[in-house]
Amino acid sequence: MLRLAARRLTTLSIATRSPTPAAAAGISKGHFVGAGDSSSDENHRSGGFVGSESALIRHFYLQNRGFASESLVHMDEDAIFSEVPATVASIKNPTSKIVYDEYNHERLPPGDPSKRAFAYFVLTGGRFVYASLVRLLILKFVLSMSASKDVLALASLEVDLSSIEPGSTVTVKWRGKPVFIRRRTEDDIKLANSVNVASLRHPQADSERVKNPEWLVVIGVCTHLGCIPLPNAGDFGGWFCPCHGSHYDVSGRIRKGPAPYNLEVPTYTFLDENKLLVG
Repeated sequence: MLRLAARRLTTLSIATRSPTPAAAAGISKGHFVGAGDSSSDENHRSGGFVGSESALIRHFYLQNRGFASESLVHMDEDAIFSEVPATVASIKNPTSKIVYDEYNHERLPPGDPSKRAFAYFVLTGGRFVYASLVRLLILKFVLSMSASKDVLALASLEVDLSSIEPGSTVTVKWRGKPVFIRRRTEDDIKLANSVNVASLRHPQADSERVKNPEWLVVIGVCTHLGCIPLPNAGDFGGWFCPCHGSHYDVSGRIRKGPAPYNLEVPTYTFLDENKLLVG
């Protein structure tokens, strides 16, 4: 590219220095000094030569100035690809003649009207399948966050109370923990209500720990270090933890030993007179 520009500048400079045929004829006729014409001597003495020389220089200048009529970018018409990218060539040689690639802008004629029903059927069926897949994915995602059936089965426990004798304690397993269900007698209920609540380490009235005075439901885990107390034992007729000597009364309240709190009462409801639902 630089060699091409230098070549064109050299051509322009040579054309400027070489006179045109008309100018050469004028010089040969003696319009300049040394032609031997008396009128030229008079013009030279009167200053006419200076004016004709200035006019001749302006004539040369106007004939040789202007813009190049050829392309600034060399293009080989027989070549398959141009020497420069198309974007560079379009910037160097702006033109109003724009040719679009008909292959990229081709518009196909409309199809057969008799096949429109089949096309609509295919499109509608595809959309229905897509919608069904999206619905299935959403349901799978929502159900994956819910608890599984085995977890739901352990979440609650139904216990039959008809086989439990008064004064006895039954141990059931709920969520991996033992649950004590004790059917208290009238003497047990009177003893639990006769305790001075203010003297307890963890003050709780018996009425706050039971829904039915006849039935006491507590989690069988010692509040000291997680041991399992023994039922119907201890100094207060409730539970006794042999590991560290914690004593609980018939209401599951700590009365003696290192345990800081009463036995925990789980969530439970009575479905009927002989049905208990824990959890």
